[in-house]
Amino acid sequence: MNGWLGLAGAIVTVLGVIATGYFTYRGGRTAASIQTAPAVKATDFAVLQATVERVDKENGELRQWKRHTDALLRAFSWSSDRWCRQMERAGIEPEPPHPLVEEYNRTGV
Repeated sequence: MNGWLGLAGAIVTVLGVIATGYFTYRGGRTAASIQTAPAVKATDFAVLQATVERVDKENGELRQWKRHTDALLRAFSWSSDRWCRQMERAGIEPEPPHPLVEEYNRTGV
């Protein structure tokens, strides 16, 4: 009878070791995921912050380019208007404007 109890005790011990190993493995994985979650979020935040800074820089560059282009267009418009008035004073009839210019003069858009 002692042989059977010893064998049963050994089987229970082996099952206990397996169960302990399994639960330790699960607990370790859970703990690792809990510990890495803030690091992952910090990495995601760093990527988002870098993207926002890059887009802000590009937006600033585009605004500066638009300001320059608007100023250049305004200067060209004033110059061409001055030349057109010079031609009219000299008795030379200027050619009609491009349809896009005509539409802009009519609608302002």
